[in-house]
Amino acid sequence: MSTSVWTVIQHREGKIHRMSLEAIAASQQLAAELGGRAAAIVLAADAGELAAKVAAYDLEAVYTAEHPAFADYDPGAYVAALAPAISASAPALVVFPHTYQSVDYFPRLGHAADAAVVPEVTAFERSDGQWIWKRPIMAGKLQAKVRVRGEGTVLVSVQSAAFAADAARPGSAPVLPLEVDLAEIRADREHLGVEAAGGGDEVDLTKADIIVAAGRGVGGQDKMGPLEELAKALGGELGASRPVIDSGWLERERQIGSSGQTVAPKLYLAVGISGAIQHLVGMKGSGCIVAINKDPSAPIFGIADYGIVGDLHEVVPALTAAVEEAKA
Repeated sequence: MSTSVWTVIQHREGKIHRMSLEAIAASQQLAAELGGRAAAIVLAADAGELAAKVAAYDLEAVYTAEHPAFADYDPGAYVAALAPAISASAPALVVFPHTYQSVDYFPRLGHAADAAVVPEVTAFERSDGQWIWKRPIMAGKLQAKVRVRGEGTVLVSVQSAAFAADAARPGSAPVLPLEVDLAEIRADREHLGVEAAGGGDEVDLTKADIIVAAGRGVGGQDKMGPLEELAKALGGELGASRPVIDSGWLERERQIGSSGQTVAPKLYLAVGISGAIQHLVGMKGSGCIVAINKDPSAPIFGIADYGIVGDLHEVVPALTAAVEEAKA
């Protein structure tokens, strides 16, 4: 049985996607369970600098494939390169970050490589020689445990923040060519450009180190000012649960949860958020969670590292003043 675990690196404009580092961390853990070592795959028009960055982690090797079709993400080109490589080498597992990009070609690759597909994994365990995968279902309301029938390679995508990027072990890996024939690879889409939805003015909360998140308990759009001041004082961003967005208090791109963004900041302040499961799945991977709610039985306190039971309209201004004083 193969003990090799591959990680497919997602990147854009020369930058490695944050979730690719989380995928490396997951791959290292999986490989350790199998008694092997993880490896990484980089597809790019010019893989030099990207491969060098990935090679700074504890990996058996970083395999690269260079082709003009990889200059921009193209599902047909990715599948054409990865499917024969997977079929020829038969790694035990191939790990992907669970992003909009991987979701686009992940199932197609599974079909082409005759491999099983397990998407959006949040945890795993080994039992009687078989992998048991944990993943959310019904918009995060339930967690399912699944296993793959039969033998062969399994493609796994890992949910954002399920594995900490900081847990990826550093090291030094050789950079080697991926053994695959690229002669017949062709892009199957015409790439016209990339535009951020909404005109490019929205914030990407997945990159924020600090988030102040507003819930229904704030009470209205006219009461958002103190939260904005706290976020500004902390150097963070403002986010929200779905009821806030549905009420029109903040822009849709600031929604956090199963139907919004999945975030993992170093500090997450949940203000007036009760803690519905749909919201928790979008932020539970945060480094430190601070909850402010007047209801001591609010579910949010169940996952919070620190809880403040009190009137948020009194607590938030006091916190802002304390932050400003500390900065001074």
